[in-house]
Amino acid sequence: MNAMLKPATPAHMHPDEWQARLQLAACYRIFAMLGWTEMIYNHITLRLPASVSGQDKHFLINPFGLHYSEVTASNLVKIDLEGHVLDGSPHPVNPAGFTVHAAIHAAIDGAHCVMHTHTTAGVAVACLQGGLSQSNFYSAQLHDMVAYHTFEGITIHAEETPRLLKSIGNKPAVILRNHGLLAWGGTLAQTFAILWTLQRACEIQMATLSMGPAIAVPEAIAIKCTRDALQFNPNHGAGQDVFDALVRQVNRLDTSYQN
Repeated sequence: MNAMLKPATPAHMHPDEWQARLQLAACYRIFAMLGWTEMIYNHITLRLPASVSGQDKHFLINPFGLHYSEVTASNLVKIDLEGHVLDGSPHPVNPAGFTVHAAIHAAIDGAHCVMHTHTTAGVAVACLQGGLSQSNFYSAQLHDMVAYHTFEGITIHAEETPRLLKSIGNKPAVILRNHGLLAWGGTLAQTFAILWTLQRACEIQMATLSMGPAIAVPEAIAIKCTRDALQFNPNHGAGQDVFDALVRQVNRLDTSYQN
C-alpha cells in the first residue's frame, strides 16, 4: 500500500487485513473518480492474504446499497466463498457480485483481485458481434489475453460458474457478452492495469467506429506490443506506480475512504 496511507490499524484487526481494506477502499474511490460506476452496482473484490485467513479463501467486497464514493476501509464486508459474512457487518452482499467473484477467487489461484464494470464503452463493445477489435494502441497490448463469455442473464445462478470459468481459462481480461468487462490479477494494481487497458481499448474502438472502418493491427505487431507492454509485468511493478499515482489524486480530493 502507498506509504502515504498510514491510518492506525484498529485494535481488533490484523494489520494485513487493514492494509488490504485501505487499498481496496482507495480503489473504489478511484473508480468513482474515473466515472466507472453503475449506481450501487458492480464490484471490486480482493482476497485477503494467508497471514489473515490461513488456508481459507476470504475476500473483501463492497457493501450492497452504497455508491462507490461511500465505500470505506471499515465498511467493506469480509466474506468466505459461500458468501457468509465473517466480520459481523450489518450490510448485505449483492448475490450477483458474490456468485461470479467467489467462483473466480475459488478456482483461479492467481485471482487475488477481481474487477467488474458496466461502463458505456465496455458494454458497447461487449454487445458487438465482433467484440474487441485489434485496431488500436490499447487492444494491441492485449493480444491473446481476452476471453469471452456468452450472456446467460443476471449472474446469480451458481450453475453458470463452470461455464464462466471454462470461458475465462487463464485469460485475465474478460468480455462478458451483452454485459460488461471483467479483469482478474495477482494484485489489485495489476488487475487495475489490465482493466484500464481494456477499458481504453473499448473507448478508442467506440470512437473509431463512429467515424468509419478501423485500420487493423497486424498479428505480429500485436504480439510484439503485448510482449513490450510492461505495465502488467510483476518485474516492472505490474501497475503499482499508476495505481499509487491515482491514490495520491484521490487523497487530494477526499481521504474519508481511510475511515
